[in-house]
Amino acid sequence: MKLVTWNINSVRLRQALVIDLIGETGADIICLQETKTPDKYFPTQAFIDAGFEHMHFAGMKGYNGVAIISRLPFENPEIFRRVGRDDCRHIAVTFPHFQLHNIYIPAGGDEPDRNINKKFGHKLDFIDDLRDFFSANYKPDMPMIAVGDFNTAPLENDVWSHKQLLKVVCHTPIEVEKHNAMQDSLNWVDVSRHFVPHEEKCYTWWSYRNRDWKKSNRGRRLDHIWVTPPLKNTLKNHDILTHARDMEKPSDHVPILVELA
Repeated sequence: MKLVTWNINSVRLRQALVIDLIGETGADIICLQETKTPDKYFPTQAFIDAGFEHMHFAGMKGYNGVAIISRLPFENPEIFRRVGRDDCRHIAVTFPHFQLHNIYIPAGGDEPDRNINKKFGHKLDFIDDLRDFFSANYKPDMPMIAVGDFNTAPLENDVWSHKQLLKVVCHTPIEVEKHNAMQDSLNWVDVSRHFVPHEEKCYTWWSYRNRDWKKSNRGRRLDHIWVTPPLKNTLKNHDILTHARDMEKPSDHVPILVELA
């Protein structure tokens, strides 16, 4: 089974890129974040025509939004409200052999101080809420997958400069601490770092502000795939599709693919 996660930064604007991705990867399940469209405008027919008849999504005008599209049938589609907000950031479905969560954690604004930046406080509270949610409702021996734009680059080699980004939102010590606590909640396995050694640089996002993203290569690993321990031995292959950053009108994020045996 092949699963892909991608912050698409507007599914209506970039639905053709998703169709291309389907053809390129042969994915069975695709999770999208930042779809930026109310549900009534979600391009369901385009994905049905591509063989993805099973869909679950939650979207809103102009912001956020998450979607799961699948060749394979699933059950129990759920939409979760985190930290008391109905802002379309967390959905889940159940497949025969695992439960899948698709998550879009808030970016957190520009200033890493919750006393002057409410967005940063919202992000920290959101991660805490997820940690408590997973701990209270599931056990590490349950087969689960969590994917999405987590908006935190936790490791030193998940950013282009650890030293320069320590005070930049996405890599601050408090974000990393909370991210790690969420990961510890179910002993989640970080799939990208299961395949890519910690001492190697690994990115999934490059800013639109960089004229030549390849040359500057000031990337961050903001997008993640996690599995619980029962699925660790099924991990077969992994790829970060960096060439997607060169597509016409690309997202600033690139897809991550995992293949499970």
